[in-house]
Amino acid sequence: MTDVRIGVLGYGLRGSLARVAHRPGRGATVTAVAEPEPRARAAAAAAFPAARTHAGHRAVLDAPDVDAVLVLTPDHTHADLGRQALRAGKPVFVEKPLDISVERCDAILRTARATGTRLYVGHNMRHMPVVRLMRGLIARGAVGEVKTVWVRHFVGYGGDWYFKDWHAERRCTNGLLLQKAAHDIDVVHWLAGSYAQDVQALGDLMVYGANPHRRAPGRPKSPDWYTEDGHWPPHTQRALNPVIDVEDVSLVNLRLASGVLAAYQQCHFTPDYWRNYTVIGDAGRLENFGDGPGSTVKVWNARRSGYRPEPDAAFTVPQTADGGGHAGADTLLIDEFLRFVREGGTTDTSPVAARMAVAAGCAATASLRDGGTPRRVDPPPRDLTAYFEHGQRPAR
Repeated sequence: MTDVRIGVLGYGLRGSLARVAHRPGRGATVTAVAEPEPRARAAAAAAFPAARTHAGHRAVLDAPDVDAVLVLTPDHTHADLGRQALRAGKPVFVEKPLDISVERCDAILRTARATGTRLYVGHNMRHMPVVRLMRGLIARGAVGEVKTVWVRHFVGYGGDWYFKDWHAERRCTNGLLLQKAAHDIDVVHWLAGSYAQDVQALGDLMVYGANPHRRAPGRPKSPDWYTEDGHWPPHTQRALNPVIDVEDVSLVNLRLASGVLAAYQQCHFTPDYWRNYTVIGDAGRLENFGDGPGSTVKVWNARRSGYRPEPDAAFTVPQTADGGGHAGADTLLIDEFLRFVREGGTTDTSPVAARMAVAAGCAATASLRDGGTPRRVDPPPRDLTAYFEHGQRPAR
């Protein structure tokens, strides 16, 4: 099998996906990387010694030895760079979120349709074993028909990962209900089989906004910007981003088009880091305890009772064969992208679903910044929905 030759735009935190994709002689090889920041560009050169490195992205998009492109840049650049890759005829992987506005998301979907070039969005949680286990249980009727979904997202490393660089700025992310919650909104839509129609949200910048220890504008992150054991409690964080104007806690209520009610809560100053899902149907309830391999999804569906720590059934979250990033989901995500580049067809991820996660996140962010006013979520254009549902082929 000839390797798919990969061009990479951006080599920051999600440069890990480029390393996953680089498997010379086994289906894919990174041949070119564009990264404007010198230190990150040097890191890319060390990771891919045989690849060319560039400061500008056009050198990658125009290269004849690049078959497909990974867009791993800050969120507000996704649609623009993705559209340029599509126009260059390069199948493109766009890291989630698809972009930071509904208008930009629709623009890249329309470019994909107009050019006929394949578009893939990196919603890796659709490949996480815990999510696939819950989805399988729901499909088998373990809780009956889904009626409500509740999500609590404890972000124990929020101060390290989201408040020391561009993630902390509205101009780059809009807010963390896109950058971080796009994952969970997409999973809620996937588990419930329906998209958000109405949202209402509250949120605030409670902890990191009061921290005065910011680094000077233009200075890079400090070498110890992230540690496993340090930087706790949150007020001990130092060298935060010069600009912090996104919320560090958010609460969202959603009504899906099917009538399912959902709730999502996100906090960036908890001591633990995991997601807790509760799915309640008309014949039972399931909940995950831990979200990595070896964790448990419990189901209560046999009878009514008071508090019962022991469920009617328990299922262990499996380990993937790779065991890599995000419980192996990153490898499975890249596997699916490479298959899609070669063969086309349908995928477990969905550009329309990615657009709807952004639409719900944008509407929720507008709500929480307007005192909790309910907002309607813009539905996807019907012509685009049909195109992407048919594996990015025109509907017959």
